[in-house]
Order: sequence, then C-alpha cells, then structure tokens
Amino acid sequence: MSNSTKAKGDRAELEAAELLTSILGIPVRRKLGAGRIDDTGDLDGVPNHAIQVANWADTAAAARIKPPQAKQQAINANLPLSATLIRFRGGTWRVVLTVEQWASYLHPNPKGQTPQGQTPQGQVPLTQLS
Repeated sequence: MSNSTKAKGDRAELEAAELLTSILGIPVRRKLGAGRIDDTGDLDGVPNHAIQVANWADTAAAARIKPPQAKQQAINANLPLSATLIRFRGGTWRVVLTVEQWASYLHPNPKGQTPQGQTPQGQVPLTQLS
C-alpha cells in the first residue's frame, strides 16, 4: 500500500469515527494495527461491533470485499456484530452488510452472547441496545 493510499484510509477512518461519535453520542475512535492477521476492525467504541471502513474509488468492489472482512474481524474480536462503512465521492457514507450480517440484527443470539456462548467482557448485551 502506498503512503498516499494509507493516508487516504487513515483520513477516512478518522472521518468515520467523528461521524459515528456525532450520531451515536458515544466516543468512537480509530484503532491501531489495521491489516494484521488478527485484525479486529478499524474503529473502537461501537458496542458489540467490529467496524470496517473503506474509502475506495471502486465502491462496488468495497461493498463486495469489505463486509466479509468485517465479519472475520468480529470473530477475531469475539464480537457478535460487524458492519462496513463505505465513503462515497463527496463525503456520503453508507453502512454495508451481507445478508447474514443484516439478519443477525433480526435474530440476535440470546442475551447478547457470541456464537461461542460467551458475552464479551465489557460489551453491552444486545437486549440493552433495543
């Protein structure tokens, strides 16, 4: 990855963190260590979520490639949910989910448990988010 591409991604992550902080009213910040084998997402602070951020010229490719990566990051972090924020030209943001990710909001695991049957320490049970 070139320095300009990395800088573009870093700026998008900061912008996404500011946007979510403003909308959700909770502190969301950029994580360090992106791209590692055990990557756990780009943003920290959204309860029960691994958040992936993409600022690609080819937004259709980002919508195909990034959501499954976000799911893997949620598994790495032992979190029940994942989502991808994609920045479009002009600064418009969209949240992109696979059908399975979206369905997990309709049929969450009981008591906010992860697939392994454990509620991640420090995480908010899904029942408290509704």
